[in-house]
Amino acid sequence: MGSALRLIGLLAAVGFVGLLVYGLLAQAPDRTIDDALAANRTVDAPGFELEVLIDGRPGPLTSVWTRASQDRKVDLAELRGTPVVLNFWASWCDPCREEAAVLQRGWRRASRRGVLFLGLNMQDVRQDARDFLLEFRQDFPHVRDPDRGSARRWGVTGIPETFFISRRSEVVGHVIGTVNSRQLDDGVQAALAGTPQDAAQGGKQLAPR
Repeated sequence: MGSALRLIGLLAAVGFVGLLVYGLLAQAPDRTIDDALAANRTVDAPGFELEVLIDGRPGPLTSVWTRASQDRKVDLAELRGTPVVLNFWASWCDPCREEAAVLQRGWRRASRRGVLFLGLNMQDVRQDARDFLLEFRQDFPHVRDPDRGSARRWGVTGIPETFFISRRSEVVGHVIGTVNSRQLDDGVQAALAGTPQDAAQGGKQLAPR
């Protein structure tokens, strides 16, 4: 009887340790993208299909955006063939407010070169997000993920974060934290050329909720 109880206790302890390890691994950020960039390799952009938050004013990229968003959802695969700058943000994120004008100016420059800026609003109230975009006059397209599903797949550890995606739908650059104009221009060039650059540390960042 004593041996049976000890065995049960041992199995319970092993199970607890297993659950603990699983929990730690599940919470660990996915470093697939940054590890590939550090090795000077591109990596396929993780997919998503998200509802449109605003269409904005895509300008020279109107036909590209209209084709992808006609069902009011956007699948990243539908943008293949167009370089993309993908920015994760939320209205409650103060660092996101700090970079808003930088992104808008960058969008004005890059759109003329055929690069689409796409905001990915996460963990936010829809109207709060729209109010944010009106306040900062951001008129590039945005999609919305009400939770953190997309952020987890992309290995996002906080917001804001910005990814640069080539025409082949490969990630070629990543800025962690607020992005500055130089980092934005360098990332746009990498997306146009399809050449990888190491992940860069930007400015301030907030942990997801």
